[in-house]
Amino acid sequence: MPPAGIIGTILSYSMSGVIVMNGKNLKTLLLCLVIPLAAGGIGALLAGGFSGSYEAMYKPLLSPPGWVFPIVWTVLYLLMGYASFLVLTSDASEPRKRRALTVYAVQLGINLLWPLFFFRLGWYTFAFVWLLLLILAVLLCQVLFRYIVKRAGDLLLPYLIWLFFAAYLNLGVALLN
Repeated sequence: MPPAGIIGTILSYSMSGVIVMNGKNLKTLLLCLVIPLAAGGIGALLAGGFSGSYEAMYKPLLSPPGWVFPIVWTVLYLLMGYASFLVLTSDASEPRKRRALTVYAVQLGINLLWPLFFFRLGWYTFAFVWLLLLILAVLLCQVLFRYIVKRAGDLLLPYLIWLFFAAYLNLGVALLN
């Protein structure tokens, strides 16, 4: 589903009674969607031209073609953004929301740096360890989000699954190169 379709689905779901969309909520939603997309874009810029280096690597079985990654990451960033929106606009206490959103910001920062370590610097083993740190941060974020809004935590599950697959790929590249 293209990003516009995802946003349309989010808006129609939100308008169905879970969240009343007004101008303020719409701006908040758009900001929540843009933040992880921007983090991913910055991470890609830090990595440099990684498509050629990815194609040249020895990769483990089940490695997808390079064109799959930007599509998957775009969807995952939109899911993350919507999850953060649900937490931000929830009725939970401010300290609980602040704690969950701080962990969310930290995991975005960890995520942003991984492409630099893996693609630009070629530190495959360090990138794998960094990815394990990211998995722990996302697990904590998922638990905190789910405690506030169940659906928000559930929206992070595809991200976690992808990170475990990415860890397999990262470890495979570290061992093969």
